[in-house]
Amino acid sequence: MTSTSLSAISSPATSSSASLNPAQANCEVRYDWSLDDIETLLALPFNDLLFRAQQVHREHFDPNAVQISTLLSIKTGACPEDCKYCPQSGHYNTGLGKEKLLEIEKVVNQARAARDAGASRFCMGAAWRSPRQKDLDVVLEMVRQVKALGLETCMTLGMLDGDQASQLADAGLDYYNHNLDTSPEYYGEIITTRTYGERLETLDNVRQAGMSICSGGIVGMGESSRDRASLLQQLANLDPHPESVPINMLVKVAGTPLEDVDDLDPLDFIRTIAVARILMPKSHVRLSAGREQMSESTQALAFLAGANSIFHGETLLTTANPQLERDRALFDKLGLHPEQREVCHSDSEQQQHLEAAIQRQATESLYYDASA
Repeated sequence: MTSTSLSAISSPATSSSASLNPAQANCEVRYDWSLDDIETLLALPFNDLLFRAQQVHREHFDPNAVQISTLLSIKTGACPEDCKYCPQSGHYNTGLGKEKLLEIEKVVNQARAARDAGASRFCMGAAWRSPRQKDLDVVLEMVRQVKALGLETCMTLGMLDGDQASQLADAGLDYYNHNLDTSPEYYGEIITTRTYGERLETLDNVRQAGMSICSGGIVGMGESSRDRASLLQQLANLDPHPESVPINMLVKVAGTPLEDVDDLDPLDFIRTIAVARILMPKSHVRLSAGREQMSESTQALAFLAGANSIFHGETLLTTANPQLERDRALFDKLGLHPEQREVCHSDSEQQQHLEAAIQRQATESLYYDASA
């Protein structure tokens, strides 16, 4: 399937004539959702909405399997962007220190531990507006070595041009994360240092390079229900849909402009998850940031609504995440199990790949001095 230019849909689509007949909605994969369609779904009686989301979920996934990812911050703090929710922004005083890019060996050790703890995907994030080539060279080696462990790889490094995306794809990167954050209409209230169109352009570059897309947004930032519908419209009208769609609940951090914003009703969060599942039936919908503040009941509703991916570990870049034992206990209560990734390489082949990557690293002197 060819990719439609993402910048072409940066404005909400006009009203669709497609029916919201439940029998059709459960089997169709669509890219023409109108704002009215999505607002109609969000306004359904709660039981009806969750029932429909469960129907869609069961058509495409094992309803009791959850994809497990682990996220590591490989470069923290001093980001030049002014995202009002982010403690890593250099514009706000949140007490977060500035750190250099981690050494490759430390990243690989963390990835190995994540794999042994049950993760199938290892995500690495750097607080950059866009990576410099000397940093990208190190990141490419991280991708090669983490992939040699048998893990799926994901990166979030800020904006990418076409050449940068191609380099990451050639290194074997599976997913690139670049969230849209919120609706086009509300975006200017949250971020001024990067345009919505630039975000869409990065996603287009990623898709053209042949990588899978991880893109979602954050709710609870003071946006309206219509803004949440508009964000979902942007994501659901990408052709093809993002393979992974993280839905984040705002984690309010002291020192950021959103530290005192009103809390979002948890049921509105669940509605957002359910509609994302209906609109993007084949995508993994990730219950992402904000789980530390959620009750077990809210998380259970999110899984019932179609969430089938989580971050597993103690931190999400710079914010807390439920600890491993709590997640395991919750999975046991709900009868959930980690989604298994099919790995083509045998253990011996994986070890050979890793040894070759280490040898290449030593030859090319790609260790990054984090203290420099």
